[in-house]
Amino acid sequence: MQATMEYDASVDMKKRITLRGSKYSHYHVEECEDGRIILEPRVLVSPFELSKNTLSVMDSSMENYKKGTVSKPVDLSSLPQE
Repeated sequence: MQATMEYDASVDMKKRITLRGSKYSHYHVEECEDGRIILEPRVLVSPFELSKNTLSVMDSSMENYKKGTVSKPVDLSSLPQE
């Protein structure tokens, strides 16, 4: 992995750091035991917005269900109850 930018940052009084020239507004954060912090960009999508591919798969699944083309029931009894 080739770094495109490298700089030192310090933690402010509220335990925050500032990212310079950040291309994303949301990140998944992992803090490692050795002190490293790993940031992975995340693109948030409206929870009610589905892609055309997802809608197509859902439509296909419902057609199969209506035709009776379904798998055997899944036994969930072995899972812990909440």
